[in-house]
Amino acid sequence: QVQVAESGGGLVQAGGSLRLSCAASSTIFSISAMGWYRQTPGKQREVVATVTTGSNTNYADSVKGRFTISRDNAKNTVYLQMNSLKPEDTAVYYCNAQYWGASYWGQGTQVTVSS
Repeated sequence: QVQVAESGGGLVQAGGSLRLSCAASSTIFSISAMGWYRQTPGKQREVVATVTTGSNTNYADSVKGRFTISRDNAKNTVYLQMNSLKPEDTAVYYCNAQYWGASYWGQGTQVTVSS
């Protein structure tokens, strides 16, 4: 059974920071590209940041310079450090693991940025 689970969401004031964590099954983590996506009501899910098995990263223009994605292979965990948060960052954030045509999603974690 393959599992992907996010944690770390919460309520924060504009300008604040949060760190999201995503733990994936050890059987797939080391061979999977990992990514963070977000979705708000009425909008399609959009990519926020991705990291390959070789730790190459890519970011959406809206979060460049503010968010950092990283992976810890020893812990089978990918992180999303979010700094200088803005109200428009409010969304449900989802973790994704993908390899060889297979894709797995977590249940999502809510991030709410006030003011």
